[in-house]
Amino acid sequence: MASMNDVPPLVTLHVWRVPRRRLGRALLRMALDPRRLRALPGVRFGKLLGTGTGTGFGPGDADLTRYVAVVAWDDPAGGELGAVGAAWDALAEGSARVELTPLTSRGQWSGQTPFGAPSGGRTDAPVLALTRARLRPARALTFWRAVPPVARELAAAPGLLARFGIGEAPVGWQGTVSVWRTEADLTAFAYRQPEHRAVITRTPAARWYAEELFARFAVRGISGDKAVLGWQDVGWREGER
Repeated sequence: MASMNDVPPLVTLHVWRVPRRRLGRALLRMALDPRRLRALPGVRFGKLLGTGTGTGFGPGDADLTRYVAVVAWDDPAGGELGAVGAAWDALAEGSARVELTPLTSRGQWSGQTPFGAPSGGRTDAPVLALTRARLRPARALTFWRAVPPVARELAAAPGLLARFGIGEAPVGWQGTVSVWRTEADLTAFAYRQPEHRAVITRTPAARWYAEELFARFAVRGISGDKAVLGWQDVGWREGER
């Protein structure tokens, strides 16, 4: 197996929309499948996650009908979830798979560097940004108060194709996934929108996070139903730049 410091040749994001009548079965799978996911051949790192709307980071933001797997692979020809994926596909009424190449990544997730340490890759393809943080309990309230203005800016940001929250627990372990038409669109939001820029500036002093990770990926392809990603741009076609 490759070192965790190496950049994985393939990262996949799998998203499933589950009907409410099957929520009990979905919650059972959330308990059983994380270890099975990590044990699949070729998996370097895997997380099975719940989701939220992305408008906040508390229990009220949870979306109990959508679930996500983030997987880093040692083999560029990998990406098949086997029995784990089949079980989720059997529950789901819609699903999508996004194939990704890491461009930049900094920070850690559960004490690991799952996407290696790429720094400076460029792409003409759409990009996916993934953020993940473990909040310090004593700082959580001030963090939650800072989120709504940023979420409003994000919802209206030019070039945003999709966004949703991700989490390993209702509170404390939080993150976001967003897909952008171009790197320039993502950069413009990250560093030029005033509310988001203010949060970035405030973060070191506020010490919100006990652990954090930020990564950008080139989107190699999307298959399945984009609606489960919260797709916002019906005019976009794969291969468009």
